[in-house]
Amino acid sequence: MTDGFSISIFAENLVAPRVMAYDPVGNMLVSVPSKGKVFALLPDKNGDGMSDETKTLIAGLKNPHGIAVKCQETGACKIYIAETDKVRMYDYDEQNFKLKNPKDVVDLPADGGHSTRTLMLLPYPNDNKLLVSVGSSCNVCDEKDWRRAKILVVNADGSNLQTYARGLRNSVFMAIHPVTGKIWATEMGRDLLGDNLPPDEVNIIGEENNYGWPVCYGKNIHDTNFDKNTYIRNPCEEPFETESYIDIPAHSAPLGLAFFPEEGWPEEYWYNLLVAYHGSWNRTEPTGYKIARYKLDANGKYIGVEDFITGWLNGSNALGRPVDIMIQPGGTIFISDDKAGVIYRVKYNKEAR
Repeated sequence: MTDGFSISIFAENLVAPRVMAYDPVGNMLVSVPSKGKVFALLPDKNGDGMSDETKTLIAGLKNPHGIAVKCQETGACKIYIAETDKVRMYDYDEQNFKLKNPKDVVDLPADGGHSTRTLMLLPYPNDNKLLVSVGSSCNVCDEKDWRRAKILVVNADGSNLQTYARGLRNSVFMAIHPVTGKIWATEMGRDLLGDNLPPDEVNIIGEENNYGWPVCYGKNIHDTNFDKNTYIRNPCEEPFETESYIDIPAHSAPLGLAFFPEEGWPEEYWYNLLVAYHGSWNRTEPTGYKIARYKLDANGKYIGVEDFITGWLNGSNALGRPVDIMIQPGGTIFISDDKAGVIYRVKYNKEAR
């Protein structure tokens, strides 16, 4: 653990929590795909450091993962929940923890691998548009379904589903840079190229960009193990493909990512990026199982990387696997762990440094 920070359990017995999102009154919504449920964790009002109560918001879903909350000026809110085969929108009664009037927004491919779907509402003035990340159906292949291995964009009412970015094998989590407004996303590279290839990635997502999979990976590297075609020039070079912004050690399985805001944080952390390494499953020596801090300047220029939280891997035994990250103003970070079944709360204490 980095000096000046402490970590504790905010909520437990959640089985395998994944995505976290706040509702308008401060309850934390948490998806648990393996149980088909979304929970609402009430704030810590009694001061014991833990959520006061866990309520089941909805059950009986098919691998619910992504959550997005959209509120009107009137105070009325919609909640979008991404299941494997669809995105559904609900009217949200936050006082009684009820989801009402379900409406299917988008149909998604249900077969094949990579079953999680992640959501993000674009910021104003495009806040009527919803991004939907859909992973590939396979390790490496030419997809038959046009919606696979992409970040899709759709109007909030479900109309006009289109490709936003493509060539993304499994880009599970997205975040918006607080200064540039650009979308950053993690991506897990293919398997079966050995312990050290290909790198996992952090990408800066541009509309209509192609990030290379299945033909390319990393810094415009041609995957000749898969693509046996002969080219006059490297097919992975610009303007055909967009290279990764940051390469991450292969098989780290990067998931959640979040930027530090200015409010409540020391200046040395402003605009830095935390990335959750979920951890490898097919590497000779396990890697990942930690939170990494990427040092960036205000415009996102990469400066360096260091470990922020470690300790989830004891030899070959994984004690936990971090998934999603939420960084709050005022010195608090929340991290979900789908192996330990908990939500951690990380606190900054400047006096402890």
